[in-house]
Amino acid sequence: MPRPHVLLSAAVSIDGHLDDASPDRLLLSNAADFDRVDALRAGSDAILVGGGTLRADNPRLLVNSPARRAERLAAGRPEHPLKVTLSASGRLDPELRFWHTGGAKLVCTTDAAAPALRAALADAPGTEVLGFGPTVPLGAVLDELGARGIGRLMVEGGGGVHTRFLAEGLADELHLAVAPLLVGQADAPRFLSPAAYPGGPTRRMRLLGARTVGDVVLLRYAPKESPDEPEQPGEPGER
Repeated sequence: MPRPHVLLSAAVSIDGHLDDASPDRLLLSNAADFDRVDALRAGSDAILVGGGTLRADNPRLLVNSPARRAERLAAGRPEHPLKVTLSASGRLDPELRFWHTGGAKLVCTTDAAAPALRAALADAPGTEVLGFGPTVPLGAVLDELGARGIGRLMVEGGGGVHTRFLAEGLADELHLAVAPLLVGQADAPRFLSPAAYPGGPTRRMRLLGARTVGDVVLLRYAPKESPDEPEQPGEPGER
């Protein structure tokens, strides 16, 4: 089975941070950009985040718009995309909102962590725990999702997960919403970490489009493609 199309989605400050170092979540996006992300979720078959993001942000990862949920149901699709998380440690609180909202959930973990995690999540509705061996290889996760009929995967973080997808050359598309903020804190989480990215620092990604969403600038890149490769259609309003 083919692997899903992988879209990385992140909002960052001008200096490349996903959040600040305070206990409260820093809102980088505006209302219009949150709605754009909701539309991306509605158009996806699955949404993936790392275990660290679940622990830090306690997200629900749902399609918020009733109209978009109704459109999914009318098309014979689940009301919400499959929710996927990666956790090598298996340290995931069973009280997190992730488990108790939406429909099906899939946890990708190690063989060592899987038994205890299955027991901890026994009462979480629609949750399946899969062990992938001594580690959780992203390629194997994508193969599993492809075998389940997932055609479009939206990856929402965090930074370690985004770094892995880009470093391993597994991202087909990158949506980066740049907010007009400067965090300036050394211990604040960054979008990407140092890694051996394909092609090194001289390789240029192809820009698919750029547009403003309120005071945020949305940049769309094709990480696997270079500027001299054929163009693909962009989103409305991009230039």
